[in-house]
Amino acid sequence: MKKILLASALAFCAGMNAQTKFGVKAGYALSKLNSNDDLDAFEGVSGGLKSKSGFYVGALVEHQFNNKFAVQGEVQYANLGGKVEVSTMGITVTEKFNFNRIVIPVTARYYATPELGVYAGPFVSFRTSTKVNIDVSGGMANQQAINEGEQFLEKNFDDNLKSSEFGLVLGADYNIYKGLFVDARYSFGLTNMIKHPVNDEKLKMNFFQIGLGYKFK
Repeated sequence: MKKILLASALAFCAGMNAQTKFGVKAGYALSKLNSNDDLDAFEGVSGGLKSKSGFYVGALVEHQFNNKFAVQGEVQYANLGGKVEVSTMGITVTEKFNFNRIVIPVTARYYATPELGVYAGPFVSFRTSTKVNIDVSGGMANQQAINEGEQFLEKNFDDNLKSSEFGLVLGADYNIYKGLFVDARYSFGLTNMIKHPVNDEKLKMNFFQIGLGYKFK
């Protein structure tokens, strides 16, 4: 009897392991900050928020309930943020904001085919570091003033933006060959990132990611 129970337990564990996969992934990230502030409202000034290129790397674990449904959790390190370009009197100032974050999505997955999976779910992200780069074109640039401006903005962001963010992610991936897959997703930030907004000011971040991954069998 003991042998039968032991054999059953081993078979059950083997079945669980067969349904759970671990993996790694990395790729390109395109992020943008969205604000209800209007730079064009200032006379003689034009500009606005633009998208910024970055990257992400991470690990995942997927548990498949059957051949159609699964749940997947991930931990990513992502270089996100955005940039702003402001032009006045022939001078253009570009400020690039690098918001490096730990992103943790948890998604429900549906396999439309054995190779194609679509998924959706919430994510939470946490700030790890903030880096600002300022570039000036069309005029003389004082490097010391630029460095001081970068440090001021970095401290301002750290002091006045929330350290965590919540949102939703939608995406799909396709298995190319024996665990190697391509993945694409879009994440919508739902949190107003400003700690103490004035006059209903809002700042949110959305980002698109595309990359390659591998699930170990």
